[in-house]
Amino acid sequence: MTPTPSAPPAWLDRFRAEAPRLEAPPLLAPPAGAGRPAAVLILFGEGPGGPDVLLTERAATLTKHAGQPAFPGGRIDPGDDGPVGAALREAWEETGVLADGVQVLCELPELYLSRSEHRVTPVAAWWREPSEIAPGHPGEVATVARVPIAELADPAHRLVVRHPSGLRLGPAFRAGGMLVWGFTAMLLTEVLDLGGWSRPWDTERIEDLPPDVLDLAARG
Repeated sequence: MTPTPSAPPAWLDRFRAEAPRLEAPPLLAPPAGAGRPAAVLILFGEGPGGPDVLLTERAATLTKHAGQPAFPGGRIDPGDDGPVGAALREAWEETGVLADGVQVLCELPELYLSRSEHRVTPVAAWWREPSEIAPGHPGEVATVARVPIAELADPAHRLVVRHPSGLRLGPAFRAGGMLVWGFTAMLLTEVLDLGGWSRPWDTERIEDLPPDVLDLAARG
């Protein structure tokens, strides 16, 4: 049976069933009482390349997280309606996503972004009525992209990144014209697993962070 325009598609069924049971991975579990509250929007849609997810790339001129791919999001302001309100507001400000066309599916457990000391609540949503998107803050957002889930799940696009010192920094993806690593890549890994979209990949494919990425990350 074909779903109505307002209903999330069947390919999201497994994610919707599994997401409420997710527990924060040990490396991302927030310490008790630590960090400032923030939220990000995991926005699923259906684009020309099939099921996709919305990602941004932060401007290289920022002092924090410069040049890094990310989900739309930021701190929860007093005027926000909690994580959902903050995630939708930030998505509008950063990418132009209209909240009226978004159907919230669920909130995932808080995760800890230690580098900036934030407790981040991921908000998963279905892009029921896609709107035009573009970088909303040129000084903050350099790129906005709808990245196909199939591209993220392709084993050829998955790797592990490490610091030149030899320290493994975690999973990464080459997708959407970006190297997605760090917190966003760890969260994407959980998302692919929850949705049943992951495919076996070579976890021993290890590459050093490129010098330009390393230089930007050194800012904080």
